Amino acid sequence: QVHVVESGGRMVQTGDSLRLSCTASGEFFSRYSMGWFRQAPGKEREFVAAINWYITTMLYGDSVKGRFTISRNNAKDTVYLQMDNLKPEDTAVYYCATAPRATAESSVYDVWGQGTQVTVSS
Repeated sequence: QVHVVESGGRMVQTGDSLRLSCTASGEFFSRYSMGWFRQAPGKEREFVAAINWYITTMLYGDSVKGRFTISRNNAKDTVYLQMDNLKPEDTAVYYCATAPRATAESSVYDVWGQGTQVTVSS
């Protein structure tokens, strides 16, 4: 069984940077992509970023383009989300998930973590 665990969320101030990590464990039968989503209170889940196994495809949501960077270390089964110039509207629970391909469509993702809270104070 595959599991993913997010870490790194905390409270920061506007303009700060933060790096989230997501580590996958278990038995994988194919080379998987990973993605980050977020959900703020009272709002729908929003796509943040995704990356494929070969690190040839990186996708970003419009609201984070130019500020967030997704990367991965396959030897560690870990994906990272570097978040720069954080804004109060970035406040949300951030989730990572695995998928057979890099995509912004949440329905394609099959294994989800429990999430990590990021709070950006103004």
